[in-house]
Amino acid sequence: MPAYTLNSDTRRQLAQTLQPTRWLVCALCAEWCLTCKAYAAPFAALAQRFPEVDFIWADIEDESDFLQDPEIDNFPTLLIQRGAQTLFFGVTLPESAIAARLLENLQAMSEEERAAQALPDALNIFQLLQESEAKS
Repeated sequence: MPAYTLNSDTRRQLAQTLQPTRWLVCALCAEWCLTCKAYAAPFAALAQRFPEVDFIWADIEDESDFLQDPEIDNFPTLLIQRGAQTLFFGVTLPESAIAARLLENLQAMSEEERAAQALPDALNIFQLLQESEAKS
């Protein structure tokens, strides 16, 4: 599965494509950030390595209204979800091996462990896309 780019042209497609049982990894970056630019290719390679996971690249400045101005302290920030359940939301080093290990560890958890790990108040891309689609 290739990495998608979140923008006003792709929101509807993403809302219709993303499934509540699938994993989602979203890189929250900024166009002006050199670290983010360097991370784009490794992030796309992750999408090829994990075809069972949906990968989304989101520019937080271009999509600030849609993303409801998330608190981003540094770049890149990763969001990892399984369906509507946010399991990780934080800054990571721009190395694909770190994101891969984090994703693999979350996938290896039981449902109970993931429920305990969940971040109910964190940004939720799946939910925002579903709400956006319902309003259309």
